[in-house]
Amino acid sequence: MSKLNSLAISDNGFIFKPSTGESFTTNDLGLVIINLLKEGKSNEEIISAITEEFEVDAITAERDLYDYLDFLRTEKMID
Repeated sequence: MSKLNSLAISDNGFIFKPSTGESFTTNDLGLVIINLLKEGKSNEEIISAITEEFEVDAITAERDLYDYLDFLRTEKMID
């Protein structure tokens, strides 16, 4: 996740990608996912954290995680 480490991420969801000058905003869920990815957490650990933090079932958490991972890949923030 070294690409994630190069991002400037604020606590309120502003993401700046220095390599391209692009900026994005994300919601609380996106911030949790990015921060856990930066910590090296597994997908299973992230799903568990989402279910606890946002009080959703595991199926919803898994779908949300994979949707967000697809977004990060599309924006070339992860491989």
